[in-house]
Amino acid sequence: MRANTIKYETFDGRAGTPRAGSRLATTLTLAAMSLGYGVVQLDVTIVNTALDAMGKTLGGGVAELQWVVSAYTIAFAAFILTAGALGDRIGAKRVFMAGFAIFTAASLACALSPNAVVLIGARLVQGLAAAILVPNSLALLNHAYPDDRARGRAVAVWAAGASLALTAGPFVGGALITLVGWRAIFLVNLPIGLAGLWLTWRYASETTRARLREIDLPGQLAAIGALGALAGAIIEGGALGWDHPFVIAAFAGAGVLGALFVWRERRAAQPMLPLSLFGHRLFALTSLVGLLVNIAIYGLIFVLSLYFQRINGLSAWWTGLAFVPMMGAVLPVNLLAPRLAERIGPCPTIVAGACISAFGCLGLLWIAPDTRYWMICAQLIAISCGLGLLVPPLTSTLLGSVDKARSGIAAGVLNATRQTGSVLGVALFGSLVAAEGTFMTGFHLSLIVSASVLLLAAIVIGLGASSRG
Repeated sequence: MRANTIKYETFDGRAGTPRAGSRLATTLTLAAMSLGYGVVQLDVTIVNTALDAMGKTLGGGVAELQWVVSAYTIAFAAFILTAGALGDRIGAKRVFMAGFAIFTAASLACALSPNAVVLIGARLVQGLAAAILVPNSLALLNHAYPDDRARGRAVAVWAAGASLALTAGPFVGGALITLVGWRAIFLVNLPIGLAGLWLTWRYASETTRARLREIDLPGQLAAIGALGALAGAIIEGGALGWDHPFVIAAFAGAGVLGALFVWRERRAAQPMLPLSLFGHRLFALTSLVGLLVNIAIYGLIFVLSLYFQRINGLSAWWTGLAFVPMMGAVLPVNLLAPRLAERIGPCPTIVAGACISAFGCLGLLWIAPDTRYWMICAQLIAISCGLGLLVPPLTSTLLGSVDKARSGIAAGVLNATRQTGSVLGVALFGSLVAAEGTFMTGFHLSLIVSASVLLLAAIVIGLGASSRG
C-alpha cells in the first residue's frame, strides 16, 4: 500500500474501507450496539414521563397506564430468549438489523396511535423488537471483543450508552411533550434507528452460525402465556380486587403455563431456555440478581412518575427534569464499575451496588405529598448509582460464565430475567398505589419491597458466589 494512504488492519476489498476486525470497525460496532441498547432504554424513561399526558388524551386509570408500560416489557421478556437463539442460528448481525428496523417502524406506529388499544399493540411490537436488539447486541460485542478485560470495558461503554439515553429521556421527553405533545416522544427513535442500521450494516462482523439450532415454539408460547397471565393478574388485582374471579383465574393460568414451560424445557431436544445453564452457579446467581434488581428499580420509576405528576402536580417538563439527576448519575458510575470490579472482584461490586440502591430506597420512606424535591434528590441519586455500579459486572460475569458459542442465549437469559423483573415491578407497585387507601401508603409499601428485594439480591450474590467450589 502507498505510504500516503490510510492503513487499517483488514479490508473488505475496497481501498480505504475497513471491515470487521479493524480497530475502527470494532469501535463503530460498539457504537451501533450502544445505539441499539440505548434506544431500548430511551423508551423506558420517555414513556414514564408521558404517562399523565397519555392518560389524559387516551383516557383510563393506573391499570391502563400499566399496560402501556407492561406491554412493552412483557414482549421484551417473553421473546428475548428466542431472539438470542435465533441470532445464534442465523447470525446475530442480520437478526440485530431486523430488530432495529422493526423497532423503528413500531415507534412510528406508536406516534400515530388513535387510541389506547392501538398504542398498547404497537408497544407490544416495540417490545418484540427490543427483545431482538439487546441479546444480539451483546453477542456481537462478545464476538468483536474476545479478550475478557476488553469485553468488560466494552460492555461498560455499551451500558453507558443506555445510561445516557436514560438520562436524556426525561429531559427530551418532557420538552417534546410540552412543546409538541406526547406522540413526538416516539418519533425521536427514527433517526436513531436509521443510524444504528447503517453502522451495523457497514461495520459489524457476522457471528458464527449454529445452523442446527432450532426454535422452541411450544416453549415460546408457554413463556408468553405464563408471563402475560401473571402480569395481568397483578395489574388487574389492583383495579378489580385480589379476590375477583378473573384475577384468581389469571394467577392459576400463570402457574399452569409456568409449570408447562419448565416441563417442556426439560424435555425439548433444543430448548428455548437450556436449564443446564443454571447448573453453573455463577450463571444462576447473576440471572436471579438481574430479576430482583429490576423488580425494585423499574417498579419505582413507574411509581415516581405518577408521584411527580399526579401527587405533586408537576408538568411533563418538570417531571423530566426531576429524573435527570437520578438518571444522569448512572453514566459515570457505569464507567467506573469495571475498574472497581478489576480491583475488588465483580461479585463484591454487585453487592455494593445493590446495597447502595437499597439504602437509597430506605432513605425515601418518610416522603410525603408536600416533600420538597431537594430533600429526596440524594436518595434518588443513590438508587441510580447502585444500579449503575452493578449492571456492567453483572452482565460481563454472566457472559464470561458460558462458552462463546452460547453467548446469544446467555445474554437472552439475563435480559429475560431482568425484563421479567420490570414487568413484575410495574405490575406490583402500580397495583399497590392503586389498591391501597391512599397513593402514599402504596408508595411507602413499594419502597419497603424495593429495599428488601435489593438486599436479598446482595445476599444472594454475596453468599452464593463465596460458597462456590
